[in-house]
Amino acid sequence: MLAYFVDNFDPFIFRLWDNVGPRWYGFAYVLAFISAYFIVRLLSKRGYCDLPPERVSDFITWTALFGVLLGGRIGYVLFYKPEMLREPLSILRVWEGGMASHGGMIGILALTFYYARRHKLTWTNLGDALVVAAPIGLFFGRCANFINGELYGRATNVSWAMQFPKELIENRALGDRAVAIALNLDPSLIAPEQIIEAARHNSQLNDGLRGILTPRHPSQLYEAFFEGIVLFTILWFVRTRMRQPNGVLTGLFFIFYAIFRIICENFREPDAPLVGVFTRGQFFSFFLIAIGIVFVVVAKVRPTFPRNVAASS
Repeated sequence: MLAYFVDNFDPFIFRLWDNVGPRWYGFAYVLAFISAYFIVRLLSKRGYCDLPPERVSDFITWTALFGVLLGGRIGYVLFYKPEMLREPLSILRVWEGGMASHGGMIGILALTFYYARRHKLTWTNLGDALVVAAPIGLFFGRCANFINGELYGRATNVSWAMQFPKELIENRALGDRAVAIALNLDPSLIAPEQIIEAARHNSQLNDGLRGILTPRHPSQLYEAFFEGIVLFTILWFVRTRMRQPNGVLTGLFFIFYAIFRIICENFREPDAPLVGVFTRGQFFSFFLIAIGIVFVVVAKVRPTFPRNVAASS
């Protein structure tokens, strides 16, 4: 029998006390925004983005606060947890997790449109610069999901399968079995959350969990690779090696992100009720493909170009 890796990392980088301290998930957002700043600034300096380099920090700050964070949170509530609307204050408890990438994209679209109009810039040109940076943020976010042991994959017996203790919280029967195992080692461990925490420092308990947890696809890593590394490579190549009008990269981002998401969702355990035969993520991704096609078609029919491309044509 294979000894599968148990994904039970501490979600905290370090703890100041108890459950207070910087988390890897928050650090992933910081890395995402920093990388976006440097990538957009580089594109601006090379003339691919009409936003002046000295305004990039302002733009990324607005995007982070009102596009990614606000849009992602609202999207999570509307698309996945509408019951939170019955307790509006719960929406503000962002430290408990809950962000939707589709919501973040809609938020970024709206914010970019507003920012471009306010500063008399071409909306699609600004968006094209941002979507080149976005996959790096997605990469860090998926890595944080992996560290947190959340949004894990479907059951499998492949040799690289992993086990995720958070399954104990979401599967009551499995949680009860874990409690029975833990009580033989420490009578104070009476809840799955306590067991998960204790297993990080107790190899005997960790081995006990390994015997009952389901081997699963590490789907977070699949998504980090395709939605992050592969998508960034595609967009960077198109931006720097091909002469494309404003809006094409935005369209390609939506199309390829949606395709990769639809594929990866086949390996990911659904975290919301299905929409017909599709997961919630797949269902919303079909709309992203349609939006992406519209961007590409409009860009080709009514082409405008970044200043360095226009100057060289």
